[in-house]
Amino acid sequence: MDPALHLSQEDSAVNCLSGMSTRSCSENTLKFICEFQREPGPPQAPGDGDYNESVSVILPAQCSVYQLRLRICMQAQEQNCHPDPLAVLDPEKYTLLYARGEDWYEAYDDCQVVRTLDILWSCDVTGRLLAHIVVKPLMAVDSEEKMKQQQLLAYLIGHNLEKEASDRLGELTFTRRKLASPRRQELRDRDDKIYTTEPWITSTPIPNDLQDQLNRNLPVSFHYMNKISFSTHVAYSTTPSVLLDVFRRVMADQGIKYDTSDGLVLKVSGREEFLSGESPLHDFLWVRQCLKNNQDLHLSVVHVSQLVSETVKYADWALVDGSSGQFSSHDDLRLEGKDLDDIFMISLWDCNRRLRVKLLGFDIPKLPSKSPQSVYVKASILYGNKVLSSVSSTSKTFADEVLWNEWLDFDVLLRDLPRGAKLGFTIIGSGGDISPVTKDSRSPLASVKAADLQKGKGKVLYFVNLLLIDHRSVLSQGPHTMHMWSFPDLEEEAITYQADKLSSATNPDIADSMAISFLLDRYSFPVVLPSSFSSSECSDIPASSLSPTTSVVSSNEPSHSPQSTLSSTGLSSQNGKPRKDSLTDTVTLRSRSPVTTTSRDCLKRFREESVRYASNLPHFLRNVDWMNRSVVEDVHWLLGNWDPSELDLTVALELLSMDFADMTVRRLAVQRLESLSNDDVLKYLLQLVQTLKVEPYHDSCLARYLIQRALRSKRLGHFFFWYVRSEVAGCPYFRQRMAVILEAYLLGCGQAMLDSFTLQVQAVEALQVVAIAIKKIYPDRTDLDSTTPLRLQELLRNSNLPNEFLLPYDPRIKAGRILLDKCKVMASKKKPLWLEFSPMPSPSSPTPVGIIFKQGDDLRQDMLVLQTLVVMDSIWQEKSLDLNLVPYGCISTGNNIGMIEIVRDAATIATVQRSHGGTIGAFKNDALFEWLKSKCPLQEIHFKTVERFVKSCAGYCVATYVLGIGDRHNDNIMITDQGNLFHIDFGHILGNRKSFLGVSRERVPFVLTPDFLYVMGRGKGSNSLYFQRFRDTCTQAYLSLRSHSRLLVTLFSLMLLTGIPELSAAEDMRYLRDALQQEQSEAEAKEHFLHQISECERLDWTVQANWWIHMMAGIK
Repeated sequence: MDPALHLSQEDSAVNCLSGMSTRSCSENTLKFICEFQREPGPPQAPGDGDYNESVSVILPAQCSVYQLRLRICMQAQEQNCHPDPLAVLDPEKYTLLYARGEDWYEAYDDCQVVRTLDILWSCDVTGRLLAHIVVKPLMAVDSEEKMKQQQLLAYLIGHNLEKEASDRLGELTFTRRKLASPRRQELRDRDDKIYTTEPWITSTPIPNDLQDQLNRNLPVSFHYMNKISFSTHVAYSTTPSVLLDVFRRVMADQGIKYDTSDGLVLKVSGREEFLSGESPLHDFLWVRQCLKNNQDLHLSVVHVSQLVSETVKYADWALVDGSSGQFSSHDDLRLEGKDLDDIFMISLWDCNRRLRVKLLGFDIPKLPSKSPQSVYVKASILYGNKVLSSVSSTSKTFADEVLWNEWLDFDVLLRDLPRGAKLGFTIIGSGGDISPVTKDSRSPLASVKAADLQKGKGKVLYFVNLLLIDHRSVLSQGPHTMHMWSFPDLEEEAITYQADKLSSATNPDIADSMAISFLLDRYSFPVVLPSSFSSSECSDIPASSLSPTTSVVSSNEPSHSPQSTLSSTGLSSQNGKPRKDSLTDTVTLRSRSPVTTTSRDCLKRFREESVRYASNLPHFLRNVDWMNRSVVEDVHWLLGNWDPSELDLTVALELLSMDFADMTVRRLAVQRLESLSNDDVLKYLLQLVQTLKVEPYHDSCLARYLIQRALRSKRLGHFFFWYVRSEVAGCPYFRQRMAVILEAYLLGCGQAMLDSFTLQVQAVEALQVVAIAIKKIYPDRTDLDSTTPLRLQELLRNSNLPNEFLLPYDPRIKAGRILLDKCKVMASKKKPLWLEFSPMPSPSSPTPVGIIFKQGDDLRQDMLVLQTLVVMDSIWQEKSLDLNLVPYGCISTGNNIGMIEIVRDAATIATVQRSHGGTIGAFKNDALFEWLKSKCPLQEIHFKTVERFVKSCAGYCVATYVLGIGDRHNDNIMITDQGNLFHIDFGHILGNRKSFLGVSRERVPFVLTPDFLYVMGRGKGSNSLYFQRFRDTCTQAYLSLRSHSRLLVTLFSLMLLTGIPELSAAEDMRYLRDALQQEQSEAEAKEHFLHQISECERLDWTVQANWWIHMMAGIK
């Protein structure tokens, strides 16, 4: 039967339902007892509440929720049991709810097949399946309270979603409702005390040079309110619970009374950091810091009742049925053998037609200043970052309105479309009237830069994409008008990498943007993507709590899905476990009964063998033909039987890259991440947030995973908030997605976190206003004068800074009132602000809290380098190699806005050199040595300082070489009073070097100057033990990183999605691979790095000359 049936959906439904009573009941019909609730209060179980009447509805299992509403309306009219039966048809007035355990779920999607509702079924006396539905009027919401809530959320997110949430079944509203389920589950399982007092711990081994100190006891000072303070010594293996026992014993001995009924927790004095749980003290990050700096541990004993409240005050939406957006199997939906009255929707796999689109035309309110002579439109089928097929229109003269009325035919069948496929449009300008090739199957689209497009291929002017299969698994049909994005020129801000393929957002600037109109084929029924091929097939794929639906398979291709079995004794739940609250005769339509087929034997053997070659899984999946349903079906079976724990973490991260759009592939990768500790999740959180851009839909396994992990950990939640908020501000192509995910987190993070975020955002906005004002007053780099500090102080005094706030880059530190006399404007192009705040009270006399606030710089590149340094440090720590890296705090808090931590007791190398002869100090080899000696007069301490210098210098030499960090001068290399060398300001990476008058200013692979060598005792032609140790440490560190080269390359490749200028193409990864010598043997790689050290020594005079020029001319 041809799917283009010319019969309206509603008429078909009425005809079908009106003849229902004459049909004989069969196992394919369902019965609903629908009870009307009088008032819009909370729903109650059928029979327990205050109901008017109930109606009984019998309808085919393949009917939709809308048709269920229609039948309820008809029955209510016939029985005269409802004052306004027609209102039941309006989901804005009445909701259909059903109970599952303690929760109520709403049948939200009118197109959802009733058979797929994740509802508890029981059998009536005739053997027909029976379910109870409550028809409830929508509860009136306190509009003032709701407005306050939405205003706060919009303020924290930086974007008002309410202005966009008009369509009830649109992706935004649909996603907001569906994300309530994982949030509700996480909040139900969350322990508020554990959540509030989450410790910052690490699993990395303790460095070898600190092992001896573990044999000593740790001095601990307890402070309880104003009643008592005392000190004791404990072993580093002691746990927090033992420390509390010590406190209670001392309190009893001293006869001091306190409320013993209230629990106690240990908080680090002066910090928002707790010692809790059963980990030994040496695993706590702050204790490691005390161990490293040889300082006492000060703890405040706090009552649990004094902790901040993490109550979630916002009323959440009713839960949405987990199967929304999924339909029955192809066998259930197929047209073959069905009467017209039995058809409610069409399976996409019955559509044997080729996809085509009628290009109507475009119009633009105002032509750009530089307009091409002619343009044409290229339409493409996109899947992830791949172009499956593309077709071009004829070329026409460019004007403010151009009409085509031209059909563009693709060589792709509708039935072969994968879930997540997009229809992409680009308007391309060309200088002549030559018509482009009309068909270009599998050709690249916008993957080359603008300069390449101008070489005979034309220039991409505008782009926009439409999801062919939407978030509800329904095929897009009919007319569309979409507002397009302008493709930026080379001199403009870089576009988010592959946004022209990955984003399905439209330009919100409707008044001034290019609008393209087109028409897709229309059908008389919704065309839907089935959840599986056959209802008699089933799957061994384990269900994940992270899946956007409760069905095991949410993929784009026919896969073995749960069988719809009807057994009166086979009870199952959403996670496949028996329900405790089920009745004897309760069954589910989606229970699992695994079967095996002989056709799978070969794949099974392959799966068992492939575990040994799991590292090649990405390569294998890159070569899968995702348009071949039978191939994809087998791949999904293979992945469904793959144990996620067998995947290497690096492989899992790689599977989340833009090369893999298939949802089953991405779900497997997310399942591997489930076992990660909070420490490890935080290590890769920056990349994981970026990979949300690859997901075809707002609601995804990855989005749910990140939301749940953030709701489980305040530590993760804090950084998740800022990472996502930065993308909301700076990435318009994915703004709505990031905003709806951030909202889902904020609705469950708790009142204390909301209050904290509010103060942080307030601080950022206040400082941004001050920074912008300063740049207007002092537009040039060299125009600062003696009045600048006074002007800054005046602006800060009149700003809206809160009295205290947690630092966005480290939530363990709270900044108090600003110290105006210590603040200054730094003399560089962007005019960063040096700001100091009073610290929180502490017995250890803490130093002021210092931050550098930058406006006008994209700090995401610095964040990436610093995060990579943390990863490198963890790799080295696993080898018990502590190289004293200083990955100082740095965070982007918006579009080109951010904060950087001030490292105390440190100076730039330029400052050190100026203190020993002015600019000539750049050529004094002993300047750094003498400066260090003045900081450490005692010989024993000086030896430790030199050792720390050697280690840190080796660590940064290796790190800066591997990452290709350029623009290294003596103002962005610093050293602490204790000899810890570290680098700052990572504006040039991956081998991008600064040049002066066309000549590269840097000729060495990394910075190893004569004054560095002098500290190590390396003179002209002489050797030293320190220098030999430096060489050995370098090669050990380099080879350790080389064994993790795939991880480092993967982390950087995932950050391509940021659109960072120096990380904007896949070719940028080539530098990393070359630097890590991936193609060479270990011996060759070691020799390679030793050669780099020799090159640095040979050309060290060039660095000194550059530094002298830098000090003389002030080049930055």
